[in-house]
Amino acid sequence: MIAYEGFGGRVGRTFAGSESWWPTRPTPGPGAPNIVIVLVDDVGFGDLGCYGSEIPTPHLDELAGQGVQWTDFHVTPMCSPTRAALLTGVDPHLAGVGHIANSDPGFPGYAGELAPDAFTMAELFRAAGWQTMAVGKWHLTKDSDMSDAGPRHAWPLQRGFDRFYGFLEAFTDFHHPHRLIRDNSAVEVDRYPDGYHLTDDLTREAVAMVRQASTARTPFLLYLAHGAAHAPLQAPPGDIARHRGRYDDGWDAIRERRFARQLDLGLFPPGTELPPRNAEPGDDVPAWADLSPDRRRVFARYMEVYAAMITGIDRSVGVLRETLAELGELDNTIFVFTSDNGASREGEEHGTTQYLRTLLSANSRHDREDPAADLARLDLIGGPRTLSHYPRGWAMASNTPFRLYKRNTHAGGHAVPFLISWPAGLPQRGERRGQWGYVTDVLPTLIELTGIEAPEGRPRKGASLVKALHDAEAVHDHQEQLAELQGHRGYLRGEWEIVTRHAPLTPFGEHEWELYHRPSDPTQLRDRAAERPEKVRELAAAWEEAAHAGQVYPLDEGSRLRYLLRPPWHRAPQPVRLTPRTHTLERWQALQLVQWRSFTVEARIGAPGRGVLVAHGGQGGGYLLYVEDELVFAHNGYGELRLLHAGAPGGHIRVEVTAPGGWRWDVSVTVDGEPRGTLTGLPMLAAFCPMEGIDVGVDRRSPVSWDVYERHGPFAFTGVLDEVVYTPGDFAPDAGDNFVDLVREIGLKYE
Repeated sequence: MIAYEGFGGRVGRTFAGSESWWPTRPTPGPGAPNIVIVLVDDVGFGDLGCYGSEIPTPHLDELAGQGVQWTDFHVTPMCSPTRAALLTGVDPHLAGVGHIANSDPGFPGYAGELAPDAFTMAELFRAAGWQTMAVGKWHLTKDSDMSDAGPRHAWPLQRGFDRFYGFLEAFTDFHHPHRLIRDNSAVEVDRYPDGYHLTDDLTREAVAMVRQASTARTPFLLYLAHGAAHAPLQAPPGDIARHRGRYDDGWDAIRERRFARQLDLGLFPPGTELPPRNAEPGDDVPAWADLSPDRRRVFARYMEVYAAMITGIDRSVGVLRETLAELGELDNTIFVFTSDNGASREGEEHGTTQYLRTLLSANSRHDREDPAADLARLDLIGGPRTLSHYPRGWAMASNTPFRLYKRNTHAGGHAVPFLISWPAGLPQRGERRGQWGYVTDVLPTLIELTGIEAPEGRPRKGASLVKALHDAEAVHDHQEQLAELQGHRGYLRGEWEIVTRHAPLTPFGEHEWELYHRPSDPTQLRDRAAERPEKVRELAAAWEEAAHAGQVYPLDEGSRLRYLLRPPWHRAPQPVRLTPRTHTLERWQALQLVQWRSFTVEARIGAPGRGVLVAHGGQGGGYLLYVEDELVFAHNGYGELRLLHAGAPGGHIRVEVTAPGGWRWDVSVTVDGEPRGTLTGLPMLAAFCPMEGIDVGVDRRSPVSWDVYERHGPFAFTGVLDEVVYTPGDFAPDAGDNFVDLVREIGLKYE
């Protein structure tokens, strides 16, 4: 007989004289359930009807009525870390994602991608025989690895999912998504259909995957991570209209009404107090009554759009559950709903119609805000021409009754809704649980409910919630938890919790700790640090021990050095040649050519025509070179359009952009060596802007110029465009890359 290593049969000289053998395929046990996890973005604790909101959410309320609603569930204070913790059950720093996956400063806790041995639920359940599908936001791949050329090791399919449809980044335009991915490839779209909205598109894709998966004999895992209600706040007109006038009374009144409903619903014990408006410097919220009538009109409109996005989320859950019921799958589906962090204060004090502008202002300490311009765009808020965000007063209301916001280790940053149902496996209907629960508990819960075997990999700090699901009085095994984000720290042990609100460029120290007794003070009103210093020391020491073990160090001192440190393969960009049939050069690669620096763009035309020569960006900011009746250079400075009319196009067009400092650009255009005009003092596009990548010969998706788009759509060039060449130049004299050593020296003062 012939022996083959690993073969369990018998091999002779012929088939007839041999005995067949097949390796065993993983097969879930009889009655193994499907799993659906719906993760939403920047949705606060008080934003659902079943959590006290005035926003009607009938489908989510129904989910709560058919399962279990948690009243004390927590996540991390930011999106990427929560996604890492949810998918792996590992604390985010230990998984490699202690901050958003948009930088890699060269430390294990902040790699911007999941460690190989931090196994995802998709990897575990696929190995156990489940089909695995992901739809929506990923945000676990560092910027530099999102290219069509790869590497793709941190993309969804490489981390255990069989199928993926969505976007890899932190956020996108809901009316004109800047870059969608199907499985391992970018979806090339010149123009989205009229009435398109991303939330509905993601729902359609999720439903299609569920329908296909239901035809197989094996259960499925669907991870639906909506981009809503993260900025930009954009929604279908009909959804916005449903909420018109709902917020005219302002955030103070809405917050008080939500809290009253929360008490009536029994979400908090009698005697729980609503904190005053957030008053911490930089996080403070004015009284609604003190705002001017114009401010109130604009601010109320922002919240109407946000509420419309919650409506879209609720509709999505309803459509998905109706589909499961139609297919006969609903009863045997574990259905989980939660949010990735508390509501966001990224709209700052005044809100904005240009989210990319406001992100730059907040993160650069270089104020570009223009409330008067936002008022002028009132009727555009929520539509495709604005990228809006509400003021932080509405985030405070969304987080009712908790203090502060996303990013903070105070409860407003991480207390979120959590709903779970499984009609065939959990008899509970419409029950509530008050045990403390954490995002790393979700995967251990699913492992226990399904009975799969799961390799350990990196230590999972979470514990199963199954005991608590069956018994409202059961003691949950997860009683200690570290928190850290952007220097804000926290540690929970049993009934006590310490937190800090760390100001950038100030020393870390024991003086920052606040102490709260959670059972008697769930809204963190009474800091007990002064009267219980021994408890502060105990928990601070526990934080230090957990931080060292969990890869939390180094801490972010607020110098922004973390964004300037880059791996060696981020080499200085070289000139790039693009041709008309090239797919969009994605955001990160495109930004390396232009961000914080001077650059030139050269277009060579083989035969004349009309249309776009090169476009970079969209309605949130960008620039455009096109030929209509003449050659025109258009610069969209976060919603403010300036034009340079340059006459007849010729054969060789050169756009020279210089960065003299002061976060400005100056532009000059020459045609066949002849100067045709200049624009000076243009706002430099930076940070996430331009969000859309570079297109040659067409302006795809969100247009740089809405006027051109209304006349011509994507406006493909009708002549012969031979090439467009980008040549990156020197950094602006005040660009951060010129001052890495100085920034490090500044940061060392707070070591």
